[in-house]
Amino acid sequence: MKKPWKRHHSKATPEKAHDARADFSRQVRVLYEDDFLVVVDKPPGLLAVPIKGSRTPSAQSVLTAKFENHRGRAHVVHRIDRFASGALLFAKTPADRHNLIQQFLAHTPKRQYLAVVRGRVTKQADTLVHHFRRHGMHQQLRTSRDTKASRAELRYAIERVFANATLVRVELETGLQNQIRAQFAALGHPIIGDRKYHREEAREQLIARVALHAENLQFKHPRTGETISVHCKPPADFQHLIRELAHVKPSK
Repeated sequence: MKKPWKRHHSKATPEKAHDARADFSRQVRVLYEDDFLVVVDKPPGLLAVPIKGSRTPSAQSVLTAKFENHRGRAHVVHRIDRFASGALLFAKTPADRHNLIQQFLAHTPKRQYLAVVRGRVTKQADTLVHHFRRHGMHQQLRTSRDTKASRAELRYAIERVFANATLVRVELETGLQNQIRAQFAALGHPIIGDRKYHREEAREQLIARVALHAENLQFKHPRTGETISVHCKPPADFQHLIRELAHVKPSK
């Protein structure tokens, strides 16, 4: 049985933090890089950016360590959940970061995810719109009448249907924290392994984290205006989940 990712944020010693960063450094794969930006394949369990006051490794700290010899720095542009995997974009200069952030604020980059959700989704494709108010680290479902709630919108299409699960391709229109997880939980189809929005998922044995993967990222290059499109293959644990679900027969 796979052990679930530890979800507490304990303060590591400098030696342990260095060892963990070195371990993740071997796992962080560069998908695209030039003099102005870098896109990496973030493994599940690795933070996108550091937690204030913690030595826990992050994709940003791993990249910054790699750039030290070149006096460079990784500047965060957007984030994906710690326990999700996939394509993550960083700029190498503040000016390029500003340009890319403006693109994300305008919702022009194309962000596609793969998610395995619980149950058989009935509509082949649909647009989901919900309203959430952030409470601590959770998104709480609200109504459109709540003036303090944020609007969340995504589109999805079914890729594959299993006995009691569905693989969906998701494209974000907005970018709230935990948006995909919160919206599918609100739909009644929580993402497999997502104990944060559906406690019963803590019993899942086929994958030890939320089954969410950032597969495609498309944006305009901040210097040339060229369209950059990056594909990120799902990691081994995600593929294992798909294979195992394919062998499950429908209950009679």
